[in-house]
Amino acid sequence: MTACSPSAAPPSAEAGAESTAGWTRPPMIATVQQGQGVLIFVGEAEPGARVVLRSDSGAAYAAAANEGGRFEIRMPPPAGDLLLRPETQIGQDAAPSPDRLLILAGGRGPIVILRAGGPSQRLDPAPALGAVDSDGRMRLASGHTSTGAAPVTLEAGGETGQVIPDSRGRWRLVLTPSDGPDEIRVGEQTFIWPGEAAGRADMQVERAGRGWRVIWTGPGGARQTTWLPDAV
Repeated sequence: MTACSPSAAPPSAEAGAESTAGWTRPPMIATVQQGQGVLIFVGEAEPGARVVLRSDSGAAYAAAANEGGRFEIRMPPPAGDLLLRPETQIGQDAAPSPDRLLILAGGRGPIVILRAGGPSQRLDPAPALGAVDSDGRMRLASGHTSTGAAPVTLEAGGETGQVIPDSRGRWRLVLTPSDGPDEIRVGEQTFIWPGEAAGRADMQVERAGRGWRVIWTGPGGARQTTWLPDAV
């Protein structure tokens, strides 16, 4: 196992990324709130920018960031699964994010940011193991704990590793690849990784073990499997 330090996180995963002349940063979604018949996504973008969540079907949900860069996008829960592409618009310039926002089972399942080349970020209440991302060559386990918590201990494939959560309580750890199923133990909790899927569609969502398995294609065309354990 290999621990990934917080400083190795991709720029899109860290708040406070600054724009430079001629460059507009993509929006960063931080949290989701579930109200009566509404999902509220809160995040940061360029001050005054228009932030859009766009689906392949053409449906879009938008809001303007305030002078501090904070935005809130409100939308009704979808009937089923919905994949959205975040985008920032300033005048004629648009900055699409490489991330994808996935809402499963109308918000009753996981709500997650799928990140190409990095750990998926659960926005819903998640168990100790929030996600396992795999490209077939390696697996990246990730999760979230309370700020200032002790190091997280993982066991998988006969190996044991530890990782120190970052300032936000987020952690990630590289695991050896596995066709599965196999056990991943996080602290006192045990999860069963169901393995890779054989689907060929650009986007495929299915129940797998005690969780959801998502097969998706990143911006560069790379295939990735993301497993999202059920909240307990």
